[in-house]
Amino acid sequence: MDIWTVLGVALLAYWAGVSWAKARNLLPSFVSATGPVLTLHTKRGKRLLAWAATPKRFWRAWGNFGLGVALVVAAGTLFMLVTSAAQTLANPPAPTAVNQPRNALVIPGVSDFMPLSVAPEIVAGLFIGMVVHEFGHGLMCYVEDIDVDSMGAVLLAVLPIGAFVQPDEESQRRADRGSQARMFAAGVTNNFLVVVVAFALLFGPVAGAVGVASGGLVGDVHDDSAAAAAGVGAGDRVTAVGGVPVANNTEFQRALDDAESREVTVTLAGGNEVRVDRHLLVTGVATDSPLAALGTGSVLAEVNGTAVYTQRGLEAAVENRTVATFETANGSSVTAPAGAFVTVVPDTPADAAGLPAEGNAIVTRIDDERVTSGSDMGDALDAHDPGETVTVEAFVNGTVDTYDVALGEQSDGSSYFGGVIATGVSGLSASGFGAQLYPADAFLSLASGDVEGTGLGLLLGGGASGLVGFLQGIAAALFLPLLSIIDPSLAFNFPGFAGVNTSFYVAAGPLPDAVVFVVANVLLWTGWINLNLAFFNCIPAFPLDGGHLLRTVAEAVTSRLPIGDRRAVTRAITTSIGLTMLAALVVMFFGPQLLG
Repeated sequence: MDIWTVLGVALLAYWAGVSWAKARNLLPSFVSATGPVLTLHTKRGKRLLAWAATPKRFWRAWGNFGLGVALVVAAGTLFMLVTSAAQTLANPPAPTAVNQPRNALVIPGVSDFMPLSVAPEIVAGLFIGMVVHEFGHGLMCYVEDIDVDSMGAVLLAVLPIGAFVQPDEESQRRADRGSQARMFAAGVTNNFLVVVVAFALLFGPVAGAVGVASGGLVGDVHDDSAAAAAGVGAGDRVTAVGGVPVANNTEFQRALDDAESREVTVTLAGGNEVRVDRHLLVTGVATDSPLAALGTGSVLAEVNGTAVYTQRGLEAAVENRTVATFETANGSSVTAPAGAFVTVVPDTPADAAGLPAEGNAIVTRIDDERVTSGSDMGDALDAHDPGETVTVEAFVNGTVDTYDVALGEQSDGSSYFGGVIATGVSGLSASGFGAQLYPADAFLSLASGDVEGTGLGLLLGGGASGLVGFLQGIAAALFLPLLSIIDPSLAFNFPGFAGVNTSFYVAAGPLPDAVVFVVANVLLWTGWINLNLAFFNCIPAFPLDGGHLLRTVAEAVTSRLPIGDRRAVTRAITTSIGLTMLAALVVMFFGPQLLG
């Protein structure tokens, strides 16, 4: 029986028990039940709130600041949701893991991006977020002289899923609009403060106490690969190849490339030696590549009659021939041009030179320099400055021709060709070892708030210093759990220092690795969840805080209009915007599946 069946049975049993106790009036007076959800009410804590609210002038200044932030975020959220929904309707995206409805849920094990291994840290972050959010509402109630009726928590079985502060309705109505607005904005203001504190600690002393372990870091292995056959698995760390130590992924890959024999011996962390009999497994091939017929998962055995078992051997086999015959171990063969597979982007230097816009080409030479793969082409282009004209030999629709391309300039100052260059030979990627190496250094940089040199850095406008750099780091941290979709070159997501990646990091200082990793994970998920809680609660729709702020703003506007029934107009404004928000969320979550 799997864990979800066990949890489902346990929840049903709990629900039955609660229903039985409720029917017999056995629940305490401060507990109410709705299905399996328990709501706990208490009047305790009012004295603490009254004491904390004593410096009222300070808290009103803080409330005004938070109100301004909340109004800006609410307006931005309204604009973002409406435009995103409109884009989804106009051009439905293909369903991906990002837009799967279940991945919008902050439930470890249900969301693809929240593994069960960090469930305690996620629950801790959610608990902290709820407590500080509701504490902000309660505190501002006392600052603004609004009576608090009760406070409490909402539980699903034993899991906290919500908290609340319930102001006295009559007292709330007597307060002016400014007091009410500050009270409604106080929760998200506190969430934003927690975000700043959590990421400041993570980016500073905590991530600074973590380093990358030495060796080749095996994040995963391909099925039917040489590594899998030899027993090498995810989480292994290769410390030597052929008896020669390797310090990092680059040295590990270089050592594999330099090993001429088919069989290599690798040493794993702990001292175990493993013999790997390499074969060239096709790990990916571009859809429109002439080699697509070979298929991912096949084993490439020969090229032009020469046995190949490494990527370097594959490139060497096609070095002196721009057209080659590729044969798999099961006897399938394809004869095709061998070079860099490029998809040309319209209105770019390549398009202007005559290469087919939105079409494909296989580039085999640049200025008489042989190009055998996508990395070869990248290196060749890097050797030229923007503005230079290069002669490109390319196969288009099976016909070879030359094109004079005047290179453009990218935002980082490098030369720009104008095409998406696929990895591998003619868009075919293959691996003789069969391991996907884990980019631990890149993830550690992002967890330290440094986005420079990463795909996220380019997305966010490059690295920066000071406050802008800190905000860029927070923005990047939002994408860490789904990073492989944002930056496919990294191939993995980063839910924190958890799972197989814990063997790839070491902690400096007196504290054990496990303690440092737990603290880092709590800070990461606390910041991540509080930021999402703040944005979610700023959505201008009831019963969220943004909905209450919307009503307050609408009342302030209608009070100045020469109309009779201001309440009806206010209700019309809030209802229409609230329904628009609901429709936008439905379109964003379910549109890709229904329309894509």
